[in-house]
Formats: sequence, C-alpha cells, structure tokens
Amino acid sequence: MNKKIFSLAAFLTASLFMACGDEFLTTKPKGVLNQKDLESRQGVDALLIAAYSLLDGVGSGNTAWHSAITNWVYGAVAADDTYKGTDAGDQPEITFIETYNWLPTNTHFRGKWRHTYDGVARCNDVLQVMANAKDMTAAEKAQVTAEARFLRGHYHFEAKKMWNKVPYIDEKMYDPSNPESTKVSNKEDIWPKIEADFKAAYDVLPVNQTQKGRATKFAAGAYLAKAYMFQRKFAQAKPLLDEIIASNKYTLAPLIFDNFNAATNNNGESIFEVQMSVNDGSPGGINGNNGNILNYPYTGPWNCCGFEQPSQNLVNAFQTQNGLPLLDTYNNVDVKNDEGLSAADPFTPHTGPLDPRLDHTVGRRGIPYLDHGFHTGKPWVRDQAYAGPYSPKKAVWSKGFSHATNRNNSNNYRLLRLGHVILWRAEVAVEENDLEKARTLINQIRTRAANPAGFVKMSDGSQAANYVISTYSSPFASQVIARNAVQFETRLEFGMEGHRFFDLVRWGIADQVLNEYVAKEKTKRTYLNGATFKKGLNEYYPIPQAEIINSTVAGANTLTQNPGYN
Repeated sequence: MNKKIFSLAAFLTASLFMACGDEFLTTKPKGVLNQKDLESRQGVDALLIAAYSLLDGVGSGNTAWHSAITNWVYGAVAADDTYKGTDAGDQPEITFIETYNWLPTNTHFRGKWRHTYDGVARCNDVLQVMANAKDMTAAEKAQVTAEARFLRGHYHFEAKKMWNKVPYIDEKMYDPSNPESTKVSNKEDIWPKIEADFKAAYDVLPVNQTQKGRATKFAAGAYLAKAYMFQRKFAQAKPLLDEIIASNKYTLAPLIFDNFNAATNNNGESIFEVQMSVNDGSPGGINGNNGNILNYPYTGPWNCCGFEQPSQNLVNAFQTQNGLPLLDTYNNVDVKNDEGLSAADPFTPHTGPLDPRLDHTVGRRGIPYLDHGFHTGKPWVRDQAYAGPYSPKKAVWSKGFSHATNRNNSNNYRLLRLGHVILWRAEVAVEENDLEKARTLINQIRTRAANPAGFVKMSDGSQAANYVISTYSSPFASQVIARNAVQFETRLEFGMEGHRFFDLVRWGIADQVLNEYVAKEKTKRTYLNGATFKKGLNEYYPIPQAEIINSTVAGANTLTQNPGYN
C-alpha cells in the first residue's frame, strides 16, 4: 500500500443549495464531515488508511522529528549510537535528552505523546464507524478489525516503551458527546492489552496481503513476540519466532544494503515496512521519510542539516579481531577519523580490520558515500569539534531513486524484518542456555554480513576498507559470553535504526553501558560533561506536563507522573 494522504472530501456530498427558509438552520455545513458520511466500506477504508498514514510519525500537528518512526532522538541520540549533531545552538531540547536532563516540559516528549495517541484515536475511529457500516460483510469487518488492532497495538507499544506508565484507550471508551471520556488513569500495566491487540490481529490476518504495507499474520506475530521480549517472556516468544522462521516465507536479503535501499523496498526479508513515497502529490514530499529530514550531511546535495551524527563509540564497535567483534575491548582504541582536518589536509582512512556493516551505517571521510562520491569530511559536517566527523547513512537516498526536495525520499523503514526475528530467537536460546542454537542463529546474520558482494567498494572494484568478518567457529564458553555476543550483534546489525536505547533498557544494562559511554565520550564532546544516566529514573521518559494538566477531570489529574520527575 503506497503511503498517500487520502482526502476525505471525496466522501462529502455535492454542494447543497439553500432556499430562503428556516431549513438552512439545520443544513449540514459545507466541508464538514460527520460519522454518518463514513459508515460504508469506502469510508471505513479511508479511516484505516488514515491510521496507517501516521506510522511514519508525521501528521499530528507536531514537528516531524518529535515522533519519527525511526525514534532517532529517543532511541539513538539518547543511547550510545549517535550525538545530536549539527551545532550547540540547534535544537537544544535534543541536547537535554542526550545528556539525561529530562524535564516534563520538553516539547519533544509532548510531540511524541500527541502523535502516539492520535494514532490510537484513529484506530478507534475505524472500529467505531465500522460498527454501523451496512455494506460490509462479516469477513470484511473481521479483516479491518484485525488491521486496526494491529495498528493500535503498535501505537500503544510506542507509548509503553517511551513512558512505561501510560493509559490504554480502546474504541469502547471514547464517547463523542463526552470529551473527557478518554481521560483515563495510567496506573494499570497495559502490556496484557497490547498483547491482546496483537494476538487478535495474528489470529485473523492473512499471511499475504494484496497491498504492500498492510499488516499480515506474521507481522502481528513478530510484534507480539517483540512485546514478549520486552517483558522477558521468552517462553511465550519462542513458538512465535520459531513459526515465522520455519514458515520459510522470509529469507535474509543477500546484501545488508538491501534493507536501506529504496530500490529494494518490501524485499524478502521484510516482515513489516512503513511505506514512504514522494512525487505523489503531497506537499513538499512530506510522505517521504519526513521524520528524518534533518539527518543528512550538512552540505553536499542535501544542504541540511547535520543531525544524528554517529558516535565514535558506535564506529569503534565495528572493529574486529580475527573477524570477530571485540566484545569487551572495542572502545579501547578509536577507529581513525579526520576530526580537525580540512578537506585540503591529507588523510588516509583507518587501515585496521573492520566489520563491513560499518560503511553501510556511517559516512566517514575517504569512503564512498552511497553513489554520491567520497565523503569529504569536514565540508559535509557543520561543526566537527562539537558533533564529531561522521554522518548518518542508512536513511539517505541514492541517486536515481525517488526523492523530493533535497532530503525527503522513498526509502521505506523496515520496522520488522527477519533479522530481528533471528536475533530475538538467539536471545531466547541464550536464556534457555542453548548456546549452540544461539551461535547458529548469530552466525546466520554474520554470514550475510560477510558476503563480499555487499562490501562498499571503490570505483576499481576493490574494498573501500579492510573488511574482515567471520562467524563464531567455536562454542560460546559461557552464557554470559553468549548473551554479550547476541546483544553486540544486535547493535551492529541495527545501528542507527532507533532501537538501541530501548534494547539497553529491556536488557537491564542501560545504566552500566551509558555511563561507561559518557565517561569516555565527554573527553571528545565536552557538552557531555555532567551527563549521568540515573538508574531507576532514566529508563523511561517523563510524561509531558501539558498532558497531565489536560487530563484533569473534576479538578483532579487522571495521569500521574513517572517517579522522580515531579
């Protein structure tokens, strides 16, 4: 399903002619749509498409990057994958997030909250209106219900992993005649209801959909498994993950780049993609990955904006020894970079062994940057001294593929892919102490990464760097080592895709990892001085203060703030 903004005006009646009588007082105003206009198969599908349309994070009246589907602010900048980027004076509210100085008044948090619950509301609109659609069969209603519940599960999942203490709102709660009907408490743990939405979708949705981008049975199954993984319910996640793998419906794409390339959208590895499109009539290409519109090299053909610059810590993680990652010592020595050098100064990129996924994740000087020529270093970076010498890469467009303006592009976001499922299953194997199973699964991911056809190359066909990667040939010596290996592999495979912070929290290691990160990075990025991840506080973001105020019913707030933020 190509992502489009569908005009609900198509469902309005023709212009009305008003006579000179009292009946004009009860005539429906022109351009106003009410529920009755949508109580049909066509109207319900339009509402469902509207619910899908918010998946990219754009369209709730907030600034796009507040709620980008990639969660680059909350999942990458707040973790050890990226710096905010650009310079000190640009978007300082993100700096507060990066340095763990979180206030309930930060507008980014409110933007994310508004978008998330706007998505929930749109799903509930579908279910409420559909109940009165007379031209829909029972089978059609079951299908629409399943898709709407899948989406509702997604939006509530986003809220849950951000704030933990959040309200769950379904179609039975909302009463159009009572604006306070959805002002409900956030004291209940909503995981069971999220699970129920995904399970209901899994039980009904087909394995295949005729339109790309619509939820399927295995998309719901993978999302339900993810919900279990976040709760450490490994026994419940295991059969779902096994079923998806055993179905043979999905295969790892031959090249890792296939997962970040608009030319290979909706490939055989993809379980659920958020669809992006440009040149579709939308203003300014807003349907084209607009949530990442800031995250390009500062100059070059993009002309903006230098945000989400990869951290030195992330780059260092791609160092290898005998083809394997340096699980505990990767950050002892930095990969060579050009910080402080002008474009005229000579520079030779790092010559030590590296995982080839580095140069599909990070733009660095002297290495081909997609098909835009070599990354030029300082000229492409707004302020190296502040935000480092590297550039984001995974969401950037290649020449010849659809893009609008200088940045919006049609590169889909792979929200769920087989790589996720394989590494979640490896996590389950580790927790069951089936270390050989875990090794086999991790090696599947590493084997694909080691395919030389997927290495970044120079114009003469030679490797752009000293890529050395191998599989784990020996059994893991302990469960601790195996756990470290699968967590490290997850970072390498999904770096800068917005998952890192939430993974660290669900693994229970956020305080240790992020405080070690800050301790070294503050010697490079001085604005990190004083940054401390506080265990028991910073695992979840503060609930926006404006939303707490807005939740007031009869003089009392229905929402309560997360501990430590009052």
